[in-house]
Amino acid sequence: MQLHDSSDLLGMYALMRIRADMGSVEMGHVIYTRELQRSRQATEAQYLMARHVFEDLGYRRYEWKCDSLNAPSRAAALRLGFKAEGRFRNDMVYKGRTRDTDWFSILDSEWPAVKERLETWLDDDNFDQDGMQRRRLQDC
Repeated sequence: MQLHDSSDLLGMYALMRIRADMGSVEMGHVIYTRELQRSRQATEAQYLMARHVFEDLGYRRYEWKCDSLNAPSRAAALRLGFKAEGRFRNDMVYKGRTRDTDWFSILDSEWPAVKERLETWLDDDNFDQDGMQRRRLQDC
């Protein structure tokens, strides 16, 4: 992922746990540099991937999972329109500790409303000449 005027890599993510026969895929391995975190470009990248999942691939379910202790990831999932589904307790051992995993999803039936909200927020009219948002995504 790169910004328009930069050749520096600013982040990455992957589609994983792809179950094409079930129409389900997970967003995962999200890594953003500080420059990209909490930016318009990061939100747009997530929007573009969700649009690809639902509109190009025709999937029914888009998942997001994260460590239950990862508050920024949980907040990002909710902000982007994923709905909390629950917690898998003692899901795995990770970095020498037991990890609980929180599950989130967007369903194809929810995508039109999520899409409209993201597009409204991403619209140029929502940003001033300095690139600052006029309304928060939560308020769209």
